[in-house]
Formats: sequence, C-alpha cells, structure tokens
Amino acid sequence: MSAESGISTFRDSDGLWEKYRVEEVATPEAFAANPQLVLEFYNQRRRQLLTCEPNEGHYGLAALEKEFDVEIITQNVDNLHERAGSSKVLHLHGELMKSCSVKDPGTPFDISPENPELHIGDTDPKGDQLRPFIVWFGEAVPMIDPAIRLMEQSDIVVVIGTSLNVYPAAGLLNYVRRGQPIYLIDPKEVNTYRKDIHFIQAGASEGVKQLTRLLKEFK
Repeated sequence: MSAESGISTFRDSDGLWEKYRVEEVATPEAFAANPQLVLEFYNQRRRQLLTCEPNEGHYGLAALEKEFDVEIITQNVDNLHERAGSSKVLHLHGELMKSCSVKDPGTPFDISPENPELHIGDTDPKGDQLRPFIVWFGEAVPMIDPAIRLMEQSDIVVVIGTSLNVYPAAGLLNYVRRGQPIYLIDPKEVNTYRKDIHFIQAGASEGVKQLTRLLKEFK
C-alpha cells in the first residue's frame, strides 16, 4: 500500500530489509541481543517516513468514506492512511510513530516528529526502557480479534498489496462471510487458496481508482 510513497518493504528482497535480515531487527531476540541496532533501524524508518507523503491509493480510500463505511485493517506501521484522511484505521502490527516500554508493550506513547528517535536510556514514566511500538515476529498480535470481528461484519472486503503469506493476518480471509465480494489489488500475481477473489492487477493508486469505479457500480 505504501510502496508508491517510498516506504521500504521487505517481502520483495529475499528476506532483506534495508540491508538487514528481518531476524536482526524485527524480533524480541534481536532487541535483547542488540538493542542499539534495533533502535537505530527504527529511527531510520521514522526518518524515512517523515519524508514521505500519502499516495493516491491512500487518498482514494479516504475519499470512499464519503459513500461507504470504510474500516481499514493495515499491516503497515506508517501513518499514511491517517494523514490521507482515513478516520478508522486498525494497525495490526503496531505504529512506527509510537513507542512503548519493554515491560508494558500494550501502552503506547506518541513519538514527536520533531524528535523522532529512540535511544538506550529513554524511559517511560516508570523508568522502564522504551522500545518501538511494533509487533515483532514471534510476538502475539493483540489487535487480531478486533480485526476478525470487522471481517465477519464486512459487506465488501478489499485486500491491497500483500503476499497473503504473513500470519495471522493472512488468515483473516477465513472470516469473510460466504458470498461476500472480495477484491485483491496487487501488481503481481498472488497465490491464494480462495477461488472467489476478484483480482485487480495494478499498483495501489491505479488499483484503488479501478476499485472505486467498481464499487460505485456495485452500489
């Protein structure tokens, strides 16, 4: 979803993300072994995010709120949906512009764009070290149950720019009611067990434009 905005992804680079293996920067074990490296990696991601803007796909989804009740479930940790104007965004994997303490990962603190870096020695009010408010590989996904409820209640489901390989997020399609329309937007072919998906082979911006036309006809 955010690749067109210049946000780095890791799924297309043989497990490498900005020259780092995911295991080096996105697991609890990585943070325990080398917190300085992990903090600096996410400092870089924050600095990158602050130079990026929402793309036409983000703005297109926000515009759909004028005619539809749009609930966004995102695996992305950036804030581009919110900056584009979407009002209901559920972040499955955390938020880059927030931190939490190592002892209380469920309580987030906002990170100021004017001071976007975390360092060893930065603590919460209780004196506990801060870490990125990110759901790392190997950690539980606290927002998965609210996401499941949204999928169960949905009338139309749209999947944008995902390999459908990262669980439990990929399993959310199991909760779509039988007969409900599912659209999948991606410039590449995506292998899926679902046979009832309408594919839109395009990037996020062009795909959301096509989706908007289809939804208006559907409505």
